[in-house]
Amino acid sequence: MNKKNLGNGVFCLSDPRAPDYHPDSPDIQRKEPLGTPMRQIWKPFRALYFASLMMLIGSGLLSTYLALRLAADHVDSLWVGALMAANYFGLVLGGKIGHRLIGRVGHIRAYATCAGIVGAAVLGHGLINWLPAWIVLRMIVGLGMMCQYMVIESWLNEQAEAKQRGAVFSGYMIASYLGLVLGQLILVMHPELGLELLMLVALCFALCLVPVAMTRRIHPAPLHPAPMEPRFFIKRVPQSLSTVLGAGLIVGSFYGLAPLYASQQGLTTEQVGLFMGSCIFAGLLVQWPLGWLSDRYDRALLIRCFALCLAVAALPLAIMTHVPLEVLFIAGFLCSLVQFCLYPLAVAFSNDHVEGDRRVSLTAMLLVTYGVGASVGPLLAGVVMKLFGSHMLYAFFSLCALILVWRIRPKAVTNLHQVDDAPLHHVAMPDSMSSSPLVACLDPRVDEQVVQDQMQNPVPDPEPDAEPEVIDEQPSVEDPPAHPDPDEHPHDLSRARP
Repeated sequence: MNKKNLGNGVFCLSDPRAPDYHPDSPDIQRKEPLGTPMRQIWKPFRALYFASLMMLIGSGLLSTYLALRLAADHVDSLWVGALMAANYFGLVLGGKIGHRLIGRVGHIRAYATCAGIVGAAVLGHGLINWLPAWIVLRMIVGLGMMCQYMVIESWLNEQAEAKQRGAVFSGYMIASYLGLVLGQLILVMHPELGLELLMLVALCFALCLVPVAMTRRIHPAPLHPAPMEPRFFIKRVPQSLSTVLGAGLIVGSFYGLAPLYASQQGLTTEQVGLFMGSCIFAGLLVQWPLGWLSDRYDRALLIRCFALCLAVAALPLAIMTHVPLEVLFIAGFLCSLVQFCLYPLAVAFSNDHVEGDRRVSLTAMLLVTYGVGASVGPLLAGVVMKLFGSHMLYAFFSLCALILVWRIRPKAVTNLHQVDDAPLHHVAMPDSMSSSPLVACLDPRVDEQVVQDQMQNPVPDPEPDAEPEVIDEQPSVEDPPAHPDPDEHPHDLSRARP
């Protein structure tokens, strides 16, 4: 039996064989033993998972709705791609400025502010029919969602214990993918492309406010994205960055233009929802077998093989101008199985060749690279579809995959900078733009102490070389003034130097 301090000088005897309890349980009568891992993960994080789920339901539905709405109005594919590019540009921009808003007003206020702005921007699509205004609204939606991601990931990091981070990260990924799938299935139940769907999207962003606004927890410690080192990573992991860029080109174009492609193939709104939902669900299903393969075989070789498989799987849809319904669903499902493998493999491959103290910066670099590809991809694919037809979307996928086959060369990997514990355990990853640069705090491959040192207590930037010369030109604070005046406000502190 052990003596246990209950506070105020009161002690009790405890059995060391008895299960311990969560220290952050709000109700002592409802404490839960640590021996139940599933409940241990679900119960403390269910509110945040629910918030993520509602956000992604709204986001997934909005992307497909706008594409189908413009297709029904016979708008050029270039505008459809521009809308998705604006969304990804807003996500990248939000990753740069979101932490400033959180640092200024706090997590709850920042989250509520962004959710309100996103809801208003969503409804703005129903009030304005001018496409340039839609592009601005789409960028605002992306920017606000990235700030919300940052708040949720900060809270997940605050509540997760070190040994829980992998499971918490997996739960976050599942919530992200399921939200995107459910957003597509709403179109099956409500195929009319009226303003009701925009109201439903705004409703999702209103509901994602509830669990965060009602929390009784204190604000988590503010996290700051680590500074990127682009020159270092371009030299250290060029093949990983090329894969991430290619994945951004492909997946960004898929989310923005695949609904338009399916619609122009003659699918109804319900069938488009099923097509998109099945393709995104394929991305969720493939994560577990992908992890098994990634831990056992060379990752550069796997990237090249998956890129080649994507190029081959996309060929039927790229060549045939009118595809039978069964072929469309099967080929689209197979393409999605492969295209959603590229980003997680590239992340795992890059982590094998970067030291632990640089992996926080690596995460930010990979996200920005992916965001650049996802912003450019829909524009390029939209131009190609406008000039040569909708089937050119999958020709674009096949071309990007072939470029990766040419660019990724396993024999060129020298393993000169490979870390000692490589290959690191593969971690299933959500779609990159369903998370923020702060997601590094949940990645079990990143040491928790590194997260605290670089994201919670960022190292100040080094002073410029010219700074000491400027300081030397100023009079020292310790030196007495040349002509002291005893009558000139001897107690005036407004002139004191910091």
